[in-house]
Amino acid sequence: MSRQRQDRLLAVLLREDGWATAASLADQLGVTPRSIRSYVAALNARVPHADAVESGPAGYRAGAAAAEARSTVDRAGTPRARLHQLVRTLVDDPDGIDIFDTALVLHISETTLESDLARVRALLEGSAVRLERDHDRVRLRGDEQALRRLLSRLAQDEMDAGPLRADALQRALAPAAVPAEAVAPFKAALVAELGALGYYVNELAISDVLLHITIAAERVAAGRALEARAVSTDTAVDAVGAAIVDLSAEHFGIALGDGDREHLADLVLTRVVAPDDHRRREASHLVDAAVADAVRTEIEQAAHDYQVDLVDDAFLLRLTLHVQNLLRRSQEQAWTRNPLTRSLKSSYPMIFEVAVSIASGLHERLGVPLHEDEIAYIAMHVGGRLERSRADDVILTATIVCPGYRELQELLRSSVDRSLGQLIEVVRVETSVDPDRAVLDTDLVLSTVPLSGVDDRIVRIQPFLSEADVDRVQQAAGRIRRTRRLRRLRDELQRYFSADAFIVPLPDEGDEAIIRRLGGTLVRASLIDEEYVENTIARERMSSTAFTDALAVPHALQMSARRTAIAIGIADGSVAWGSGRVQVVALAAFSSTDRDAFQTIFEQLVEVFSERDSVQRIVRRSVDVESFLDELVAVIDG
Repeated sequence: MSRQRQDRLLAVLLREDGWATAASLADQLGVTPRSIRSYVAALNARVPHADAVESGPAGYRAGAAAAEARSTVDRAGTPRARLHQLVRTLVDDPDGIDIFDTALVLHISETTLESDLARVRALLEGSAVRLERDHDRVRLRGDEQALRRLLSRLAQDEMDAGPLRADALQRALAPAAVPAEAVAPFKAALVAELGALGYYVNELAISDVLLHITIAAERVAAGRALEARAVSTDTAVDAVGAAIVDLSAEHFGIALGDGDREHLADLVLTRVVAPDDHRRREASHLVDAAVADAVRTEIEQAAHDYQVDLVDDAFLLRLTLHVQNLLRRSQEQAWTRNPLTRSLKSSYPMIFEVAVSIASGLHERLGVPLHEDEIAYIAMHVGGRLERSRADDVILTATIVCPGYRELQELLRSSVDRSLGQLIEVVRVETSVDPDRAVLDTDLVLSTVPLSGVDDRIVRIQPFLSEADVDRVQQAAGRIRRTRRLRRLRDELQRYFSADAFIVPLPDEGDEAIIRRLGGTLVRASLIDEEYVENTIARERMSSTAFTDALAVPHALQMSARRTAIAIGIADGSVAWGSGRVQVVALAAFSSTDRDAFQTIFEQLVEVFSERDSVQRIVRRSVDVESFLDELVAVIDG
């Protein structure tokens, strides 16, 4: 457990932009600050020549050797390394292993090996591979596809949700068959070939496919190729498969057969490529009508529920093709990881929530799987559509104050429009040296001369707009938008909080028990019923509502509360939530009449609790609902 927490500490520090105090790190890991100090010492001991973790007056941060320390996490001797080595041995030997001989090879006792075998059985739960034992001999049973999925799972475990790394491949696969240094040139050549065939490549998902290709090459080299299926009539499969076969021979020295060619081509076509505009038009006739109808129905429902602009034919076609590929992947239980899942949830919680709602509806209609990484890919489609249809109200109005020649004023206005047109709209140009403040009623005032008084809307610029001027205007615009959002959040929260729905300290009893505890306060206030609580738990099972390392916002997909209300729980340290820990839980119950409040509360609350200093201030000083609101308002007001 200690080593696992060391690894978690290293992962947290690698995600951080700067320093983190021992107390804040302890809260995230659910340990004491003293334990954090011991973990730091152990991490630095992994790489003696440099610091994996730097220490300073402000706390800790990832050091120059952090990546190297991460790559040494599971070398021989650790339980996870032994587990992976044991599974590799079982996969490679279809006749099985002898308990006593294997214990000698691994330099462990027979009791330890028996314990490791129990962990292997747990690893195999839910898979098509089983562990068989005949006295002192143990073997794996499963078809070749199932065994390859097991190897893929091992390698993904090594990569810890990060990108494909050579050191992870070396530990999870057999580098003698597929040299790790050959993977990068293979990838570059494959991306070029796919581009020439008319496909856009999804770099986020290509790591998984490269992993499957290297596993296939390794297994073929060991004489375990896939059997050929029926002759393919799909020209896309033929073209992509031929490219993979040629590149595998060139870079790996492996001759793939027809079964592997078709299998790997399917993986590429359903995971990492999207057709360009020409190919998409060609593919439109291949759209399954039932899938298209289900996607349109769920998109229209999400557009209504969340008051967003999603209904667009081109977007619906792209998403329908994606869902069809997702259904094909689900048939083989071949999921695609998304390394941006965590950042999507914390940076765009509203978009992710819309994707969860869409995925939930598609699951009920089509059986689409509800894996979090797959939901994140749907969120990327949704985010792309919303970015294209973003409303004009995000643009701020501006007045330019520029005394002098008319030609100079026109030049400055055109420069502002050209450099900042996506952020601001110039609605007026004032030529007076000291304009009447009554006319300066826009969001921003861009002035080439000093103006009397203090006003955070005023940005001083030069008559000939410079890059520094552009930066200052952008910063001011961002500050104004953030201030407006957070002030709106403050107003909303003060309406929806209640002293009776505030729990501190929050017991560390697991996410579902906490949901029932917080939900119970709203049930007793007759704001929601028990069905809403159960729907909230069902939503939590789809995808964790821990949108930051500090905050979880459990809620139901149905906006069926009698009145919008929020129940708050603050932990003494942190509480377990899904696979991580959080410090604050805000159970939100929304009424159908407060759809606008959903977006305000959701996005801005997550934004506030994404800032570590703000989290610590709010958590440490909140003893009741009044002090919580006071600290929250103080943070919002800066």
